[in-house]
Amino acid sequence: MSLRSRSAHVLGLCVALAATVAIGRSASAQDAAGQVGKPHHFLFMQYSPGNKIIELSADGKVLWEHPVPGLAVMFERLKNGNIIYAYGGTPTGVQIVNKDHKIVWDYRAKCEQVLGFARLPNGNVLVGEQGPCQAVEVNAAGEEVRITPLTTQEKPAHRQLRSIHKLKNGNLLCCHEADATVREVEPDGKVVWEYPGCANVFEASRLKNGNTLIATADRIIEVTKDKKIAWQFTSADAPEMELSWATGVQQLKNGNLVVANFSRGHENKGAHAFEITRDKKVVWQFTDHKLSTLVTMVHYLDEE
Repeated sequence: MSLRSRSAHVLGLCVALAATVAIGRSASAQDAAGQVGKPHHFLFMQYSPGNKIIELSADGKVLWEHPVPGLAVMFERLKNGNIIYAYGGTPTGVQIVNKDHKIVWDYRAKCEQVLGFARLPNGNVLVGEQGPCQAVEVNAAGEEVRITPLTTQEKPAHRQLRSIHKLKNGNLLCCHEADATVREVEPDGKVVWEYPGCANVFEASRLKNGNTLIATADRIIEVTKDKKIAWQFTSADAPEMELSWATGVQQLKNGNLVVANFSRGHENKGAHAFEITRDKKVVWQFTDHKLSTLVTMVHYLDEE
């Protein structure tokens, strides 16, 4: 081998070695962040160990965490950066906290448990009460301005209701976990639409096209007004995610969905959360079982 050939060979080996090291560092960075795909800055609700809301940077650093006063499974980030969440326990209700952990609003409910809620455009809060099952609209002063009785066949409080949203037509869209049913009700509580057969239903939202997006057990479905499935993503579409219970779903501007996977009974397996396209491709996942065992909701901050 000539000196020039030998130099070229050595240079090639060095380049290859450098590339291997770079790839190894990149993979390590992803492992440290618990993310695969484009890294994101996000908030998530950790169910265990320790029920709390955690803010994670794109490189995997915990930037902020807030322990909740009772069982909590969902939250919302307000425009001013404050966080609102419902908490079940004694007492039970809905709180708003700032980044300094100061409670800036706290509504104590008279029911057995609150887990679902929705912040309304007028600043009021829709509180999903369980035991009895009803939706209570509360203003900034903590005053009840409207109560809507909700239909459920479940007698024990805990699984009567999960997410609840107020629609543009003034009706409420409610997820009744124990009934495995999503119901749309008028302000007086009259059921005007329902979709049954949704095991462990946790989240439902009305899309701009009039269809309803539902997170239920090991699938996400989009159903039409006449109850036909227009689109669905099931655990079989990405078995490596080990989707066992779809809970929180964030809809991104590009149409992608960020799905939280509450893997109770499947701890230390699969992803805590993942992002999918409408053609069912997984483009991001969050898996960090050292940090968290169970997660119920994830929300990108860099996509707001």
